Amino acid sequence: MRKKSLYNYLGAAAFAVALAGCVTPGIVPRTASHTVPAAYAGSTPSDSTNPAQLRWKEFFTDPNLTALIDTALRNSQELNIALQEIQISKNEIQIRKGEYLPFLGVGVRSDVGRPGRYTLRGATEEQVNIREDQRNPNPLANHQVGAFASWEVDIWHRLRNARKAAALRYLASVEGRNFTVTNLIAEVATSYYELLALDNQLAITRQNIEIQRNAVQLVKLQKESARTTELAVQRFEAQLHNTLSNQFTIQQQITETENRINFLVGRYPQPVVRNDASFNALVPPLVRAGVPAQLLQNRPDIRQAEQRLLASNLDVQVARAAFYPALRITGSAGFEAFKPGLIFTTPQSLLFSAAGDLMAPLINRNGIKSVYSSANAAQIQTAYNYERTVLNAYVEVSNQLACLRNLGQSYDEKARAVAALNQSVAISNSLFRSARADYTEVLFTQRDALEAKYDLIELKMKQLNAQVNVYRALGGGWN
Repeated sequence: MRKKSLYNYLGAAAFAVALAGCVTPGIVPRTASHTVPAAYAGSTPSDSTNPAQLRWKEFFTDPNLTALIDTALRNSQELNIALQEIQISKNEIQIRKGEYLPFLGVGVRSDVGRPGRYTLRGATEEQVNIREDQRNPNPLANHQVGAFASWEVDIWHRLRNARKAAALRYLASVEGRNFTVTNLIAEVATSYYELLALDNQLAITRQNIEIQRNAVQLVKLQKESARTTELAVQRFEAQLHNTLSNQFTIQQQITETENRINFLVGRYPQPVVRNDASFNALVPPLVRAGVPAQLLQNRPDIRQAEQRLLASNLDVQVARAAFYPALRITGSAGFEAFKPGLIFTTPQSLLFSAAGDLMAPLINRNGIKSVYSSANAAQIQTAYNYERTVLNAYVEVSNQLACLRNLGQSYDEKARAVAALNQSVAISNSLFRSARADYTEVLFTQRDALEAKYDLIELKMKQLNAQVNVYRALGGGWN
């Protein structure tokens, strides 16, 4: 009767423990939206062809630029840092994998002691008269050699889900490295085009310096012949010195841009090989952006956010499993004796044990609830971050496509303005020589023509950079 009651109590206790462990708080994770518009803003749906499908060596044809990018991909410290992050994530997978496999260790242990007479061990030793044998030491030693094993049975897939989450974070680190590659290529290309633009602005500045020096000599001759005044001479000389000042400003910008490129390619400052004469021949091609749905596959940062979202979903399941009962099995096998010479005497020295524990949290559930709640909050956070990353990618592509369209129209109008101002400079100089135009008209016309040429070069640079930014925004470069 007592035995039956004991079984009833043990069964009720086990049921209570299991019930307490299986009750989890009702928190609903967020499901991230994967929908994107059918077309980019300001455009109509087109075919699936876009520059992101091209390798960067096919997209960039300037041999000097491709050499710089190739060097950057080999030497960039930022990429090397990203590679170490990948290795750390890869090691984390092995750590998580080892947690759900059985742990087996081999050990040797020796101890010596004399238990009290009225302890269980002491009374037992006295009962069998083990210490009265003169061959046995007093106090008594104990020596063990054996294998010891423990294994947490992954009933609720807590450990397996943790390993899967680590694997997803490894994939996210790979995508992070791909995103770094994309940005690095874009930074090198935009800096290279900026350097070419500065070279051309410097060439125009030097041409204008020669023109203005000739103009100063001309106005001095006209002053000697009393056809103009000292005021005109000073105004022309002031314009010349202002242009000379701009020359040194541009040279400083060239130095800084070269050093920025050298930093990106992972080398100390040195001259950057380029052909500045090819700048004016560069024509931004027509870019087909494809459809927005391709961003989900082409953009490394979107795929990185997706992998992190999947990992956070598994983290929630891992945290939920902490509420359930955990089963752990332990065991050992080996030899044990009170003398080293008797340790391998069988079967008297054989040692083996096996045990199983089934435990569920009952008292400390508030801490587990907090961990579970934090995992859910992190999952919601990564879901919002995924949606934000997709939205940001769509906006970037839309902005750059609009930039390409508007810059193309602006460049055409500015080119017409430069052509008209070049004619105006020739006309104003001719009129000034024949005393039919004031010197201020010549000065203003030369200044406007110089600024228009600067603006035209800058617009060309912005066009090329917008082309690079579209390539980057669409997810090109990493493959």
